[in-house]
Order: sequence, then C-alpha cells, then structure tokens
Amino acid sequence: MLSTFDAYLPAADYPAGTSVVLGFSGGLDTSFCAALLALEKKWTVHSVTINTGGFSPEELQAIEARAYALGVASHITIDAIQPYYDQIIRFLIYGNVLKNQTYPLSVSAERLIQARQLVAYAKQQGINAIAHGSTGAGNDQVRFDLIFQVEMPGVQIITPIRDLRLSRDAELDYLEARGIPVQREKAAYSINKGLWGTSVGGRETLTSEQFLPESAWPTPVTATTPRQIKLLFENGEPVALDGMRYAHPVELIQALQALAGPYGIGRDIHVGDTIIGLKGRVGFEAAAPVILLKAHYALEKHVLTKWQLQWKEQLASFYGNYLHEGLILDPVMRDIEAFFQNSQQRVSGNVFVELHPHRFQVLGVDSPYDMMRSPRGQYGEMNSGWTGTDVRGFTTVYGNALQIYHAINPTNHDN
Repeated sequence: MLSTFDAYLPAADYPAGTSVVLGFSGGLDTSFCAALLALEKKWTVHSVTINTGGFSPEELQAIEARAYALGVASHITIDAIQPYYDQIIRFLIYGNVLKNQTYPLSVSAERLIQARQLVAYAKQQGINAIAHGSTGAGNDQVRFDLIFQVEMPGVQIITPIRDLRLSRDAELDYLEARGIPVQREKAAYSINKGLWGTSVGGRETLTSEQFLPESAWPTPVTATTPRQIKLLFENGEPVALDGMRYAHPVELIQALQALAGPYGIGRDIHVGDTIIGLKGRVGFEAAAPVILLKAHYALEKHVLTKWQLQWKEQLASFYGNYLHEGLILDPVMRDIEAFFQNSQQRVSGNVFVELHPHRFQVLGVDSPYDMMRSPRGQYGEMNSGWTGTDVRGFTTVYGNALQIYHAINPTNHDN
C-alpha cells in the first residue's frame, strides 16, 4: 500500500506552504491530488472547479465540501458556460464542425476553456504552479499542459497521477489510509457532462464491435410522439426555439437539449485518433449540438454560394482537428474563425425540424436570403436568366480543356 511520497516533490525544492492552483472535479484523481498536496506535502492548495455546463448547484456544493474536507485552503467555482460558448462553441456552429463527420467535440472543446480559466485564475492570484489530475494515457494531459505552457510561460505543472504512474487501486488505498471516504465500487460507465454534449465510456467502448446498452445512456428515452420544432438563426447563431427568444444562445442550447434528449437523439460512438497516436472509442449523447449543427448547415446550403460552402467544409475539418489536439491558441485558428464569422452575415432564418425517437429530420428552411427563391430561375424549371443557346455555348467553353486533353490522350471509356 502506498503510504508516503517523500521522494515526490521533495521539501527542499517544494517546501510546506508552496501555493498551487488545482483543477478540481471532486473525482478520484483530483481528490488524490488534493490530499497529497494539502495533507501530506502541506502545500497551500487553491482548488478550482470550472463549470462548463455539467454540474447542478447541488453537485457544485458537494464538490466544494469535499475539497475542504481534503485540506484545501480555498475553493472557488468559476462559471465558464458563456465564455465556453463565446470563445469556442459558436465557431463550431459556424463551421458545422463534427470530427470525423461524427463527434461534436464535446469533451475536447470544454477542456480547452477549463485550462484557460485555470491559467487566468492562477495569474489573478499570483500563483506560478498549477496541478491537474490527468493520467499519462489520454488527450487531456496534452491539452492542459499545452495551454498552461503557452499562456503562462515558466509555470510549474504538477501532475501526481501521471508522474507516479498510479493505478486506481493505489489512489483508493492512499485515501482510505488517511480516513478519507472513497467509493470502492467503480461505476460501470464514466460520464462527463457539459454544455456541448455528454461523453460515455465503459466496457463496450474498449472493444471495436460492441455498442453501448440502453442502460448506459444518462438520458433515458421517454419521448415517443413525433414533434416539429422551429429554430431561428441570426447571423449564424441560434437565437429562438419555437418562437421563444433567449437572452443568450447558451439558454437555447440547454432548452433544446432538455426537449430533444429524451428522444434519444444524438447518441453515437466516435472512433478517433488520440493526440498521442492511439485509436480510441467513446460514446456520446448530444441531442442539441447535433440538431443545431445539421439545422445550421441546412440553412447555409440555401443562403451561401457553392464556393463558400466548399471552403467552409475544408476549413472546418482542419479547425476541428486542431481544436481536438489542443491547438486552439495557434493564430491560424483566429484566421479561420474570422472566415467563419464573415461567412455568417446572411445565415439567418428559420429551420424546421421534426423529432422522432432516436432520429430527427430537417424538413426545410425559410430565409429572406434563400437563393432557391431567386426570380432568375428555379432548379428543374424554366428560367429567365438564359436561353438554351446560351447553355450550348457555355458548355462548349466549359469543356474545352477536357476536349483538348482527350484529343491528345485517347482513352477507352468502356473500361
């Protein structure tokens, strides 16, 4: 049993009273970090919970009580839900960003805002050490470290779980030996809830062939009657649901999630590449994000030009990959965000969606900028913009390069 860590963070270099900001969720890993640093190393630990939409008021109170029970000197909860939307989510909507055409970047996006908020708090308090509970196996360690290093050069990054290569049982043994209540029985599924979706990991996601059972999903399917809803976008941002205008898009996202989640919409498993080069699977439920992204894209297809759409799709893929890998601070991301925002000047109008159990359907759009309603012609109908003779001449010029190539390089088109 692990009982002491004298060799870790030796007192000669890290004396009692050393101040550190600890990102604290109240889970096993961050609880171990708090106990080790505050109770054993006698550091002055300032624990911080960054709320990105995943905690109820009751849960936040319980997290605060646990932090103080673990010996922290101070604890604060920072509400980062609106900054999360303003700095990240709105650009994911503008870009219709789904990683690998599937995943709305639920966890990876919120880790970045959490890291930036921790840095801002550490700077405000004049503390040059930040601790987090990441292990050495996943993406989060890279995301946190990268943000800390770039935004706070010279910061001391303390990662006990990663540095000591601890198992879950070793952490539990340590806390129990100090009389700290722990839950030995691990939950069957790991749940991470946030404004932009909830991740679900468990036994099935460690395989390549199994899907998560119904019991694994945090939101049970209780809605079975089809329902039509209307989403209003203004300059690319969702502002109203069924005629109800919200003060901030965050409130609309929360309302849409409450409405559509019980239909079982937005459930899937994402298979992706981690930053450190491994393949991984994670389940997620994200009714509001998936509906908003598809509805927004449907509206864009009516109001943007062909080349705007093509370049947006290419940039969105790059943007999603960079964000997933923690590179939100690269200046190219600001350049892409500027392109996204500029493209949204006429992305305004209503989108009509029908909800069904486990699926939804975008029915259509109504926008003053809808190019399908141009008087110069409608697809599949006669038009007033040109004549058949014009099209013959256009096609001759349009295909001239191909005619030259195939005249010089004959091919057998029957093969």
